[in-house]
Parts: sequence; C-alpha cells; structure tokens
Amino acid sequence: MQLLVHGGAGSDPADPDARQAVLEQAADAGVERSTPVAAVETAVTVLESDPRFNAGVGSAVQSDGEIRTDAGIMTDDRTVGAVCSMPGVEHAISVARLVMEETPHGFVSGEHAVALADAYGIETDVDLWSSRTREKWADLEVPTGGPKPQLEWIRDRYGQSDPAGSSRNEPAGESATSHDHDTVGAVALDGNALAAATSTGGRWLALAGRVGDVPQVGAGFYCSPAAAVSATGAGEDIARVTLSQRTARHIERGCDAETATTLAIEEFAELTGATAGVIALDARGTLGSAYNSAAMQTARAVRER
Repeated sequence: MQLLVHGGAGSDPADPDARQAVLEQAADAGVERSTPVAAVETAVTVLESDPRFNAGVGSAVQSDGEIRTDAGIMTDDRTVGAVCSMPGVEHAISVARLVMEETPHGFVSGEHAVALADAYGIETDVDLWSSRTREKWADLEVPTGGPKPQLEWIRDRYGQSDPAGSSRNEPAGESATSHDHDTVGAVALDGNALAAATSTGGRWLALAGRVGDVPQVGAGFYCSPAAAVSATGAGEDIARVTLSQRTARHIERGCDAETATTLAIEEFAELTGATAGVIALDARGTLGSAYNSAAMQTARAVRER
C-alpha cells in the first residue's frame, strides 16, 4: 500500500512542524488499512479532526455564520460518492463513502446528506468551530438579512482568512497572514487498486450555500485505472478547468505522476492566474505533487505486503 496526503495549498502555515506531524499521523493511520478506499478515508478523517486544517473541525465560516462541509471519494473503476453543504458533520469523507457504497447515487447534498449520515451512524450535530474561527468571526460586523446584504458584505472579503489580511487567492510568493489552508486529501494504491479522496470546510466568508470544487468529480478529486488525484486551492478556478481530471489525463497520455502534476499546475496558473496544488499517484506507483501557492505540505507512507 502506498498513500500520499496533503494539508491544502495556501499561505505559509503558522506552525508547519505541528501540521506536518498530523499529516504524518494521517498517512501512517491510513496505510495500515486493507484497501485504498479505507486508506484514504482513514487518513482524511485524521485531518478532519484537527483544527489546524480547513476540513471538519475548524472549517471556514460562510456568510450566515454557519460551517458546512463537503467531500468526495472515487475509485479506479470510477465509482463515486460526494456530499456538500453539511452543517454539523465533522467526517464529511465518511458520508461521501456512504453515498458511494450504500446508495445508487453519486452526490447527496445539504440536510438530506446529514440525515443520511445520521441514519447510518455517522455523528452529526458536531461543533465544528475552533477557537481561531470563533475569534475571527467575533471580530466581524455581520449584516442582518438574507442573501443580498450578505453578498454585498462578502464581495471584498471572500477567500480571506483575516478580514484585514490578504486573500488566499494571492499570487505565489506573496506574504500572507492567513492561517487557513484549503482542502485536505489523500490518494492510495494497493496492487492495481487506486482511490482518491478530498474534504473541505470551504473558503472563508463564502456566500451561504456556496459549493466549491471539492465534491465535483474531476475538479477536487478524480480516479481512473491510470491515476488517483486530489486537488486543493481556489475552488471556482479548479472547477472551471477540472484540475484533477486534467492531471489524470496527462498520466493517461504517458506522463508519470510528478510530470503530470507539474504540467497541470502550470496550465492552471496560465488559464486562471490563481493558486492551487495537486497530488497524484499513478498505477505504476509513481507519486507526484505540485503547487503554485506559498506552501502545500504533504506526507507519504508505504506498507509492504
């Protein structure tokens, strides 16, 4: 079993060593599982439970003061499960796997996804706020009313982790005060079987109900017989260029995973001017990762048969 995890592409983290230790823990936990699907789910749940990462506990807050989680998972036979807009669900990736394995559907959303999770024993009504997000939210003057005043309020704030700070969509190399990083994800290979998973708490001060790239097949995650891919970064732009599928296509055309991820990020930057990161694992066992943000931490684990 090979497993590669990422903690999101964004600005330089305040405590990279602590974050790296959690990533290593996630990789070590996942690689001990018996299948690639179980491996990526297990690894991602470790990251969802740590407030240092923008997934599960400590996720970003939307314009109405609600935290909603999204996730997607996929296998090399193109079986898919995805969920979005779930308040109170820490382990969004487990709900995505539930959709993949227990329903005839590929995507379930909102309160219905939460109800499905509850029916199958996945914990709901979880407090997803961290001390950091509580403090940041408390510092804001939040407008009352519905979507229109919220939209006006967030226009210049969307994607910023600090209302006075710089956007997470800033060009690579610029300094930032952000402690937020985007999605977390994992890819795994065991024998000929591949799986990919991605989970997120969205972006800071998105309009209530916003859904980004993460639960969209080919955007935030993708898996085929050739490769497993997980992406992270500016979600709308990732979705527009289907970054994960783009990476897999390079592998399907003969590139190894390292070359494919580099090419995909170069193309992404040229097409969008935004920042992102991507990890991949191809069927030959080659690992790849690339990003054009200030940082993207990863961890790898291998277990011999």
